[in-house]
Amino acid sequence: MQQKERYSKAVELLKALIATPSFSGEEAQTAALIAGWFDQLDIPVERKDNNVWATNRYFDSRKPTILLNSHHDTVRPN
Repeated sequence: MQQKERYSKAVELLKALIATPSFSGEEAQTAALIAGWFDQLDIPVERKDNNVWATNRYFDSRKPTILLNSHHDTVRPN
């Protein structure tokens, strides 16, 4: 996959995430979007409840690992 195509797919995902309600405790739809995005790109993905994580093809649990973490829920406005 070329850089331009990866960029376009990432922008599509971000647009879909922005358009999807994801208030704290109600983020199942965004979790599904994220898991589906990784799955479509043949990236190993796992999901437990609304937690989603992926590993790259070089992952080896016997080696030191870096974890990047992010939230995909939002807070209701006051």
